Amino acid sequence: MSLAVLRVLGGGLALSLMVGEGIRTWGTGRPWPFWFDDYWTGGLLLAGAILMSRPTPLRSHLFIAGWAACLGMLFGSFFGKIYDPGSSNPGNFDLGFLTILIFMAFATALVGLVWSLVEVARK
Repeated sequence: MSLAVLRVLGGGLALSLMVGEGIRTWGTGRPWPFWFDDYWTGGLLLAGAILMSRPTPLRSHLFIAGWAACLGMLFGSFFGKIYDPGSSNPGNFDLGFLTILIFMAFATALVGLVWSLVEVARK
Protein backbone atom coordinates (compact mmCIF):
# COMPACT_ATOMS: atom_id res chain seq x y z
CA MET A 1 0.00 0.00 0.00
CA SER A 2 2.82 2.38 0.90
CA LEU A 3 4.47 1.94 -2.48
CA ALA A 4 1.19 2.64 -4.27
CA VAL A 5 0.79 5.94 -2.39
CA LEU A 6 4.41 6.83 -3.12
CA ARG A 7 3.90 6.11 -6.82
CA VAL A 8 0.78 8.31 -6.95
CA LEU A 9 2.63 11.07 -5.10
CA GLY A 10 5.54 10.82 -7.56
CA GLY A 11 3.29 10.81 -10.59
CA GLY A 12 1.33 13.76 -9.24
CA LEU A 13 4.47 15.77 -8.56
CA ALA A 14 5.90 14.92 -11.97
CA LEU A 15 2.76 15.97 -13.83
CA SER A 16 2.34 19.13 -11.75
CA LEU A 17 5.93 20.15 -12.51
CA MET A 18 5.48 19.65 -16.24
CA VAL A 19 2.04 21.27 -16.48
CA GLY A 20 2.99 24.08 -14.10
CA GLU A 21 6.11 24.89 -16.10
CA GLY A 22 4.07 24.91 -19.28
CA ILE A 23 1.65 27.44 -17.77
CA ARG A 24 4.47 29.50 -16.30
CA THR A 25 6.46 29.66 -19.52
CA TRP A 26 3.76 29.84 -22.21
CA GLY A 27 4.36 32.90 -24.35
CA THR A 28 7.07 34.42 -22.15
CA GLY A 29 10.07 33.61 -24.32
CA ARG A 30 12.08 32.07 -21.47
CA PRO A 31 15.22 30.32 -22.77
CA TRP A 32 14.85 26.54 -22.96
CA PRO A 33 17.43 25.60 -20.27
CA PHE A 34 15.27 27.38 -17.70
CA TRP A 35 12.15 25.34 -18.44
CA PHE A 36 13.50 22.06 -19.78
CA ASP A 37 14.71 20.89 -16.35
CA ASP A 38 11.12 20.57 -15.14
CA TYR A 39 10.29 18.34 -18.09
CA TRP A 40 13.24 15.98 -17.87
CA THR A 41 13.15 15.61 -14.08
CA GLY A 42 9.37 15.25 -14.15
CA GLY A 43 9.65 12.72 -16.96
CA LEU A 44 12.25 10.73 -15.04
CA LEU A 45 10.07 10.68 -11.92
CA LEU A 46 6.95 9.80 -13.91
CA ALA A 47 8.74 6.95 -15.68
CA GLY A 48 9.96 5.63 -12.34
CA ALA A 49 6.48 5.85 -10.81
CA ILE A 50 4.96 3.95 -13.72
CA LEU A 51 7.67 1.30 -13.83
CA MET A 52 7.40 0.66 -10.09
CA SER A 53 4.13 -1.15 -10.73
CA ARG A 54 6.45 -4.16 -11.03
CA PRO A 55 9.44 -3.28 -8.84
CA THR A 56 12.93 -4.47 -9.64
CA PRO A 57 16.22 -3.11 -8.29
CA LEU A 58 16.82 -1.15 -11.51
CA ARG A 59 13.31 0.33 -11.45
CA SER A 60 13.72 1.25 -7.79
CA HIS A 61 16.94 3.07 -8.60
CA LEU A 62 15.26 4.91 -11.47
CA PHE A 63 12.42 5.98 -9.18
CA ILE A 64 14.87 7.21 -6.53
CA ALA A 65 16.88 9.04 -9.20
CA GLY A 66 13.69 10.78 -10.31
CA TRP A 67 12.96 11.95 -6.77
CA ALA A 68 16.56 13.09 -6.31
CA ALA A 69 16.63 14.95 -9.63
CA CYS A 70 13.39 16.76 -8.79
CA LEU A 71 14.65 17.63 -5.33
CA GLY A 72 17.90 19.02 -6.71
CA MET A 73 16.16 21.08 -9.37
CA LEU A 74 13.59 22.42 -6.89
CA PHE A 75 16.27 23.25 -4.31
CA GLY A 76 17.93 25.78 -6.60
CA SER A 77 14.64 27.15 -7.83
CA PHE A 78 13.16 27.64 -4.36
CA PHE A 79 16.20 29.11 -2.65
CA GLY A 80 16.97 31.29 -5.67
CA LYS A 81 13.57 32.92 -5.27
CA ILE A 82 14.05 33.31 -1.51
CA TYR A 83 17.56 34.83 -1.57
CA ASP A 84 17.47 36.74 -4.87
CA PRO A 85 13.88 37.39 -5.90
CA GLY A 86 14.94 40.30 -8.10
CA SER A 87 16.65 38.01 -10.58
CA SER A 88 13.76 35.52 -10.67
CA ASN A 89 11.55 35.23 -13.71
CA PRO A 90 8.12 34.13 -12.48
CA GLY A 91 6.74 34.04 -16.02
CA ASN A 92 2.94 33.98 -15.94
CA PHE A 93 2.72 33.64 -12.13
CA ASP A 94 2.93 36.08 -9.25
CA LEU A 95 6.37 35.62 -7.66
CA GLY A 96 4.99 35.02 -4.16
CA PHE A 97 2.48 32.43 -5.36
CA LEU A 98 5.13 30.72 -7.47
CA THR A 99 7.50 30.58 -4.50
CA ILE A 100 4.81 28.89 -2.39
CA LEU A 101 4.11 26.36 -5.15
CA ILE A 102 7.80 25.59 -5.53
CA PHE A 103 8.17 25.20 -1.75
CA MET A 104 5.30 22.69 -1.71
CA ALA A 105 6.90 20.77 -4.58
CA PHE A 106 10.29 20.91 -2.84
CA ALA A 107 8.83 19.55 0.41
CA THR A 108 7.01 16.80 -1.53
CA ALA A 109 10.21 15.82 -3.33
CA LEU A 110 12.12 15.71 -0.04
CA VAL A 111 9.50 13.48 1.59
CA GLY A 112 9.26 11.34 -1.54
CA LEU A 113 13.01 10.80 -1.74
CA VAL A 114 13.34 9.81 1.92
CA TRP A 115 10.21 7.64 1.76
CA SER A 116 11.35 5.85 -1.40
CA LEU A 117 14.77 5.17 0.13
CA VAL A 118 13.08 3.67 3.19
CA GLU A 119 10.74 1.58 1.00
CA VAL A 120 13.61 0.20 -1.09
CA ALA A 121 15.69 -0.55 2.02
CA ARG A 122 12.80 -2.57 3.50
CA LYS A 123 12.59 -4.89 0.50
